[in-house]
Amino acid sequence: MNYIRNCILGMSMYVPDRILTNNELEKMVDTSDEWIYSRTGIRERRISTENTSVLGAKSVEKLLNKLNKDPKDIDLIIFSTITPDNNTPSCACLVQKTIGASNATAFDLNAACTGFIYGLVVADALLSSEKYRNAIVIGSEMLSKIIDWKDRNTCVLFGDGAGVAYIERSKNGHKIVDTYTRSVGEKSDSLVSAAVPISNFILGESVNSDFSIHMDGREVFKFAVSSMVEGIDVLLKNNNISIKDIKFIVPHQANKRIIESASQRLKIDVDKFFINLHKYGNTSAASIPIALTELSESQNLSKGDLIILVGFGGGLTYGSILIEW
Repeated sequence: MNYIRNCILGMSMYVPDRILTNNELEKMVDTSDEWIYSRTGIRERRISTENTSVLGAKSVEKLLNKLNKDPKDIDLIIFSTITPDNNTPSCACLVQKTIGASNATAFDLNAACTGFIYGLVVADALLSSEKYRNAIVIGSEMLSKIIDWKDRNTCVLFGDGAGVAYIERSKNGHKIVDTYTRSVGEKSDSLVSAAVPISNFILGESVNSDFSIHMDGREVFKFAVSSMVEGIDVLLKNNNISIKDIKFIVPHQANKRIIESASQRLKIDVDKFFINLHKYGNTSAASIPIALTELSESQNLSKGDLIILVGFGGGLTYGSILIEW
């Protein structure tokens, strides 16, 4: 029997036209294409002249056109980002305005690079309450505006872009089978990007806030590998399936060495992971929806295939989702 489930009906993405190659970065900082690629797997990334909400809105417009959906029928807009246009209004509300989704509830969500996973989990729960019929979940980032372009250890890693999923309670579509999320706040100092300076009349002084990204690379690497393995193992165990039953794993696109280390821990070929970070770099909350969009358009998935989305990021946060295609 084909039961009604929360399903992904479609995916879309938008990336800026401007490509920043490793060769261009050689002229900006002390680095080289060989140094960057051998350590990260990244060849190039996209850099935007438009803000985060605009990238997100463009990905949504492409998706709604593809699915022939009326924006006024959208019930819920969840926008995952760590690079919002403003503290308020939210990017979700700006997207709502841009696309004309006048009947939607809209809000932002911050779970860093795990943001799209968290957004899907929240949408899944809200749709299961049956108070909402559908949702769009956006992951969008303009990381270029919070990068220290003089720091060769971080500026080579990140890029800009957006991806989106349309979710609906349906008998048809790509079923959200199971989800898993966790947070590790005690390691929050491992990955930081400050935004709001401390300044008020009681304090009597202003403490400057550094907007750029700072991370403990070694600690983040260890966390990334272990959290990916845990996220995948939990879904396999909870659903009584084997890693051999999984067609593809779509990981957060942070660093190829992280993915290779996770594949070794899981004792699987790295080819089971869908990887496109060589083209876009680390786009934080946008990386998984961009990758899933490209995978869905690659003709490599068939009805009934099982895939796992797995992410990790600042907070620290991590999570995974099992989807039946």
